[in-house]
Parts: sequence; structure tokens; C-alpha cells
Amino acid sequence: MTLLFRDMRNYTHIAIVLMAATVLGISAYLASVFLPRYHHDYTIMSLIPPSWTIFILIIMHINGTPRGEVFFLFITDILWLTLAAWTSDMIGPTQCDALAGQRTPTMKGTISSRSYCDLIKVIEAFSWAAFIILLFCFFITIHLANRGVVFGRPEIWREDINELPWFEQAPGFPGAYEPYDRYTRHPHGMPASESYGSNVVQQMPGHNIVIQPGSRGQPRVQQVPSNYA
Repeated sequence: MTLLFRDMRNYTHIAIVLMAATVLGISAYLASVFLPRYHHDYTIMSLIPPSWTIFILIIMHINGTPRGEVFFLFITDILWLTLAAWTSDMIGPTQCDALAGQRTPTMKGTISSRSYCDLIKVIEAFSWAAFIILLFCFFITIHLANRGVVFGRPEIWREDINELPWFEQAPGFPGAYEPYDRYTRHPHGMPASESYGSNVVQQMPGHNIVIQPGSRGQPRVQQVPSNYA
């Protein structure tokens, strides 16, 4: 069941898009007052991560796979890390309150240095927050995809990302696949076999095979007498 994973992914992406939209709005304002003469390199750089993030999240929601998501999360995270580090280096330990009454030159005159500092601080905070959240998403996606492989879905890296299992859940939407916690019977009580991943378990006469999620993502296989079914 992956409904929980889908919801968690959607909520996380919404939070990232809101942060990216905020940074993009601030960066667009700074570009309108500084470019092309002042703070050229930084202002252009501040436009790239939020624009890329909003674009790529839309693409991933249209057609996302775990393999593709991990790749794009890595690139996006590097962009946010670059912006966060550059902003931190530029603003340093500056206290915005100490800039009260000072002015910063722009293409259209001047703006309050304190207001400019406050805007840069917002970019800095949201850039670090986006970097940390995306870093968690990167490692969680890898972990959940590997769990899906353990549960018998070796091609899950190429499947719809919404097929990924959340923690303590099996891959696939409810009802789309046979549940992993089940009894397997053969007609007329004859022995049958059950597979999970690359392993095959031979059913004993008069028994049912039960496969359940075990600890650390390893399936637990039991043979239960038929009279307990």
C-alpha cells in the first residue's frame, strides 16, 4: 500500500515549491533593481535553483520513476547547496538591524540596506531548508526503492514512483497486486511453490505458505498446517 508514500511525497513537494516560489519572487525583485550593473553573478544564480525546482517537480509528478527522481533530486540539491553556501558567504554574520538608515545603490536609485539584508537572509534560510529537505528525500527514495526490490519487485526502480512502499508497507497500490501477507494453496491439496524475489519455497503437503514482511525488510516465510487456515 503506497497511499501514505504518495501523500508524504505530495506534501513535501508542496512545501518545497512554496519555498522555491518565495525565493524566486525575491530574486526576481532583486534582478529588477540590480541587473545588469550590480551583484550580477549572485542575482542570476539566485534565479536558477527555484526556477529549476518548480519546473522539475512538475515533470516528476507527470511521469516520475524512482531512478529519475533520485537523479533529479541530486541535481536540485546541489543547486540549492550552491545558492545556500554562496548566500551565507556573501551575507556572513551581518546583523540587518545594524544597517538601519543605510542605503544600497541600484539601477533605479537606492534601496534600504536593511531591507536588502532581510531579503538575503530569507533566501539564505529557505535555501538551506530546501537543501536539507531534498537531501532527506534523496536518501529516503533510495531506501524505499531498495525495500521494494527486497519485497520481490526488482524492476521497481523503473516503475511509477507511487508504487514505492512506505516504511513497513509492501509495494504497489492497494488491490493492484496480491498482498504479501497471504496463504497460498494448491488445488486438491497438492504441494505448490511460492516465490519471493529470486527465491522459491516448495510447499509441504498439507501446509500453506505464508510470506510476511520481516525485520529490516527481509521477508519471513512460514509453512503453516492447513487446519490453521
